[in-house]
Amino acid sequence: MAADFYELLGVARSASADELKKAYRVKARQLHPDANPDDPSAGERFKEVARAYEVLSDPEQRSRYDRFGEAGVGGSGAGPSAEDVFGGGLGDLFDAFFGGGGGSPFGGGGGRRSPGGPPRGQDMEVICDLSFEQAVFGATVGVSLKLPQKCDVCEGSGAEKGTRPVTCQECSGAGQVRRVRQSVLGQMVTSSTCGRCSGLGEMIATPCERCRGEGRITEDKTYQVDVPAGVDTGSTLRLTGRGAAGPRGGRAGDLYVHIRVAAHERYRREGEDLVTEVPISIAQAALGTRMTLPTLDGDEDLSIPAGTQPGHEFVSRGRGVPRLQGRGRGDLRVVVTVAIPQALTETETELLTKFAAGRGEQVGEGSTGLFSRIKSAFS
Repeated sequence: MAADFYELLGVARSASADELKKAYRVKARQLHPDANPDDPSAGERFKEVARAYEVLSDPEQRSRYDRFGEAGVGGSGAGPSAEDVFGGGLGDLFDAFFGGGGGSPFGGGGGRRSPGGPPRGQDMEVICDLSFEQAVFGATVGVSLKLPQKCDVCEGSGAEKGTRPVTCQECSGAGQVRRVRQSVLGQMVTSSTCGRCSGLGEMIATPCERCRGEGRITEDKTYQVDVPAGVDTGSTLRLTGRGAAGPRGGRAGDLYVHIRVAAHERYRREGEDLVTEVPISIAQAALGTRMTLPTLDGDEDLSIPAGTQPGHEFVSRGRGVPRLQGRGRGDLRVVVTVAIPQALTETETELLTKFAAGRGEQVGEGSTGLFSRIKSAFS
């Protein structure tokens, strides 16, 4: 039996995205093959943990896994890269073990060092307002926001057109400066971000006038988002690579689109069901009636049989909300309410009084009414 992804990471099924990421960092450090040279099984366990994080860190894949298990997310993948989780290359993973520099914990060289380079852009968030019908049936909608984007003059390099960045002489393009110091244990090698190039490994002699060497400018951006049928308030869509552009040509972050759905004048959602209330009169409830019911799919005939009681539900199968990442739709539920008239004409009062008398029912607030009988019981 395949191991449970949540158990592999050591988190609860309700774990947040931050808790998943922290748990994966810990497991990756523990199981990475470079940290376990004498354990041949570490590499396989590392892949399993990476696969678990790959699935659970993606909201859509996580939803399918929660419903269908590993069969719902296909075969195994390559898993997230160390860059995705640790914010850089494998050198950052070694920094986590050895305190920087990629060297041995006992000094000396031979370790891998992460190369200098531009950082990834920030993830961005935006709220997408939908009508009730758009959320139920899906739609393509535009979302707009101000976003750092690649400079179109220097194409993200930050250097004026016709020039190019030069290698930083301080760190020789590594983005980090290594320092050796003596301790009681011998030589200790540490590394830190190069202060001259800020860890980029390159310097710009002639900055681009448009972006002032940043390699990106902030402008209004509109994306067309394909919203799947069945989303609801609180749903989040991730657009990979549509977030902020990284400085100096760094890859863009992701854009998270948070869904907010407007209320409907007639219908409400209960999970995947659509629910509405239909008021009818006393006479219609007693004698039955037919009416036209406006639904999200168009008008439908509703037949209410004689003797229908308040609160009775009529269910139309498969006319509710489409199931996200699944098949079919929920149900349409019509709840009957009986409207009691508050002001009656003399004729209506007379007719109802005769109706009650014919059924042997006591009505009205006279001396023989309910309150009088209660009062008499305590006399």
